[in-house]
Amino acid sequence: MSEHRAQPELLMPQAVLSRTAERLAAEYEGIFSMQTVERYVFESYTSLRRTSKIHTHLTTLAGKFAADRLTALAQSQGDAPKLVPEVLFICVHNAGRSQMAAGLLNHRAQGRVHVRSAGSSPTHEINPIVVEAMAEMGIDLGGEFPKPLTDDVVAAADVVVSMGCGDACAVYPGKRYLDWQLTDPDGKSLDEVRVIRDDLDARVSELLTDLTSSVPA
Repeated sequence: MSEHRAQPELLMPQAVLSRTAERLAAEYEGIFSMQTVERYVFESYTSLRRTSKIHTHLTTLAGKFAADRLTALAQSQGDAPKLVPEVLFICVHNAGRSQMAAGLLNHRAQGRVHVRSAGSSPTHEINPIVVEAMAEMGIDLGGEFPKPLTDDVVAAADVVVSMGCGDACAVYPGKRYLDWQLTDPDGKSLDEVRVIRDDLDARVSELLTDLTSSVPA
């Protein structure tokens, strides 16, 4: 028993992760080496596994997380085009405010902006009250999951919006940083979360107007 606890890498589904790395390496051929892609896949799995309580679909989530990080890295290096503005929302747990903001901006933007979210100290699941409040607006957060903050997604962002995570975010030149002071929905009632959601919706709509009006026709 203690032997397995001392060697958590033995619990990794190596074969599935290796196949995921091979698939992504083919997609990013000429941009990233197989070694880089493999490192991102396994690092992403390890990061998510630290906070996840249920590991059933963790390899799939790790593949999605690694793919998004690789895209962000390629964009930040100039190896992948940025067709629309990139916005990153950050809060502490990536389970409430940042997930709501990302869902709202995706809903409002309809492809005119690309959105990511992350947490400085992510938890194991999205707040179920947040999921319920967002569902009332027709926004499904069921396929989302808390993700750790990584430098690659910060580097790829044009706008970084933090919500209560202090100085956890790396600062890169040439980016726009916003700090939104909002109540944490953790432990709040549905009515209280609705108020936070509606506040975020107004802020997100204003940000979208600003971003899209500054994009040349």
